[in-house]
Amino acid sequence: MTTQTHPVDHELVQAAAHVARTRCRGDNHTMAAAARAQDGRIITAVNAYHFTGGPCAELVLIGAAAAQGAYGLDTIVAVGDRDRGVVPPCGRCRQVLLDYFPALKVIVGNDERVRTVLIADLLPESYVWADHQLDAE
Repeated sequence: MTTQTHPVDHELVQAAAHVARTRCRGDNHTMAAAARAQDGRIITAVNAYHFTGGPCAELVLIGAAAAQGAYGLDTIVAVGDRDRGVVPPCGRCRQVLLDYFPALKVIVGNDERVRTVLIADLLPESYVWADHQLDAE
Protein backbone atom coordinates (compact mmCIF):
# COMPACT_ATOMS: atom_id res chain seq x y z
CA MET A 1 0.00 0.00 0.00
CA THR A 2 1.32 3.42 -0.95
CA THR A 3 0.11 6.26 1.21
CA GLN A 4 -0.05 9.61 -0.55
CA THR A 5 0.78 12.53 1.71
CA HIS A 6 -0.76 15.99 1.55
CA PRO A 7 0.53 19.36 2.80
CA VAL A 8 0.51 19.72 6.59
CA ASP A 9 -1.85 22.40 7.96
CA HIS A 10 0.52 23.79 10.60
CA GLU A 11 -2.05 26.35 11.77
CA LEU A 12 -4.33 23.44 12.67
CA VAL A 13 -1.57 21.68 14.63
CA GLN A 14 -0.84 24.93 16.49
CA ALA A 15 -4.54 25.40 17.31
CA ALA A 16 -4.81 21.89 18.77
CA ALA A 17 -1.53 22.33 20.69
CA HIS A 18 -2.77 25.62 22.14
CA VAL A 19 -6.01 23.99 23.34
CA ALA A 20 -4.06 21.05 24.79
CA ARG A 21 -1.78 23.46 26.69
CA THR A 22 -4.48 25.80 27.94
CA ARG A 23 -7.64 23.70 28.34
CA CYS A 24 -6.53 20.15 29.17
CA ARG A 25 -6.33 19.83 32.93
CA GLY A 26 -6.15 16.74 35.09
CA ASP A 27 -7.29 13.31 34.04
CA ASN A 28 -10.66 14.33 32.56
CA HIS A 29 -9.29 16.24 29.56
CA THR A 30 -5.97 14.95 28.21
CA MET A 31 -6.35 15.32 24.44
CA ALA A 32 -7.29 18.22 22.17
CA ALA A 33 -8.40 18.08 18.55
CA ALA A 34 -8.67 20.71 15.86
CA ALA A 35 -10.29 20.41 12.46
CA ARG A 36 -10.51 22.70 9.50
CA ALA A 37 -14.06 22.92 8.23
CA GLN A 38 -14.63 23.04 4.49
CA ASP A 39 -15.45 26.74 4.82
CA GLY A 40 -12.01 27.39 6.37
CA ARG A 41 -13.03 27.73 10.02
CA ILE A 42 -11.04 25.94 12.70
CA ILE A 43 -13.10 23.98 15.23
CA THR A 44 -11.51 22.71 18.45
CA ALA A 45 -12.52 20.29 21.20
CA VAL A 46 -11.15 18.23 24.07
CA ASN A 47 -11.87 14.66 25.12
CA ALA A 48 -14.16 13.87 28.03
CA TYR A 49 -12.41 10.98 29.74
CA HIS A 50 -14.44 8.75 32.03
CA PHE A 51 -13.73 5.27 33.36
CA THR A 52 -16.70 4.00 31.33
CA GLY A 53 -15.04 5.14 28.11
CA GLY A 54 -15.96 8.71 27.39
CA PRO A 55 -15.58 10.26 23.95
CA CYS A 56 -12.20 11.04 22.40
CA ALA A 57 -11.43 14.62 21.35
CA GLU A 58 -12.07 13.76 17.69
CA LEU A 59 -15.59 12.56 18.48
CA VAL A 60 -16.37 15.58 20.65
CA LEU A 61 -15.13 17.70 17.75
CA ILE A 62 -17.65 16.15 15.34
CA GLY A 63 -20.48 17.25 17.62
CA ALA A 64 -18.96 20.69 18.25
CA ALA A 65 -18.57 21.22 14.50
CA ALA A 66 -22.18 20.24 13.84
CA ALA A 67 -23.35 22.58 16.62
CA GLN A 68 -21.56 25.38 14.75
CA GLY A 69 -23.07 24.41 11.41
CA ALA A 70 -19.86 22.85 10.06
CA TYR A 71 -20.99 19.52 8.62
CA GLY A 72 -18.04 19.08 6.28
CA LEU A 73 -14.51 18.72 7.64
CA ASP A 74 -11.37 18.84 5.51
CA THR A 75 -8.52 18.01 7.92
CA ILE A 76 -8.22 16.94 11.57
CA VAL A 77 -5.43 16.56 14.12
CA ALA A 78 -5.25 15.47 17.75
CA VAL A 79 -2.58 16.66 20.19
CA GLY A 80 -1.87 15.31 23.66
CA ASP A 81 -1.52 17.36 26.81
CA ARG A 82 1.84 17.72 28.60
CA ASP A 83 3.52 18.49 25.25
CA ARG A 84 2.99 14.96 23.90
CA GLY A 85 2.56 16.30 20.38
CA VAL A 86 0.46 14.89 17.57
CA VAL A 87 -1.34 11.65 18.47
CA PRO A 88 -3.00 9.50 15.78
CA PRO A 89 -6.70 8.68 16.15
CA CYS A 90 -7.61 5.44 17.92
CA GLY A 91 -9.34 2.65 16.03
CA ARG A 92 -12.86 3.72 17.04
CA CYS A 93 -12.19 7.30 15.95
CA ARG A 94 -10.69 6.14 12.65
CA GLN A 95 -13.87 4.20 11.87
CA VAL A 96 -16.21 7.04 12.87
CA LEU A 97 -14.16 9.64 10.98
CA LEU A 98 -14.15 7.44 7.86
CA ASP A 99 -17.92 6.98 8.04
CA TYR A 100 -18.67 10.68 8.59
CA PHE A 101 -16.00 12.14 6.29
CA PRO A 102 -14.64 9.60 3.77
CA ALA A 103 -12.35 12.21 2.13
CA LEU A 104 -11.00 13.56 5.45
CA LYS A 105 -7.29 14.25 5.78
CA VAL A 106 -5.62 13.38 9.10
CA ILE A 107 -2.37 14.80 10.45
CA VAL A 108 -0.24 12.06 12.03
CA GLY A 109 3.38 11.46 12.98
CA ASN A 110 5.79 12.97 15.45
CA ASP A 111 7.47 16.37 15.59
CA GLU A 112 10.17 15.50 13.08
CA ARG A 113 7.94 13.58 10.67
CA VAL A 114 4.44 15.06 10.85
CA ARG A 115 2.49 14.30 7.68
CA THR A 116 -1.07 14.41 6.36
CA VAL A 117 -2.78 11.30 5.01
CA LEU A 118 -6.30 10.34 4.01
CA ILE A 119 -8.44 8.70 6.70
CA ALA A 120 -8.96 5.73 4.36
CA ASP A 121 -5.18 5.15 4.40
CA LEU A 122 -5.37 4.66 8.17
CA LEU A 123 -7.95 1.88 7.70
CA PRO A 124 -6.88 -0.25 4.74
CA GLU A 125 -9.53 -2.70 3.52
CA SER A 126 -11.95 -1.12 5.95
CA TYR A 127 -15.63 -1.64 6.55
CA VAL A 128 -17.51 1.45 5.34
CA TRP A 129 -20.87 1.65 7.09
CA ALA A 130 -22.58 3.56 4.25
CA ASP A 131 -21.64 0.82 1.77
CA HIS A 132 -23.74 -1.70 3.72
CA GLN A 133 -26.97 0.26 4.16
CA LEU A 134 -30.08 -0.57 2.20
CA ASP A 135 -31.08 2.19 -0.17
CA ALA A 136 -34.19 4.02 0.98
CA GLU A 137 -36.95 3.67 -1.58
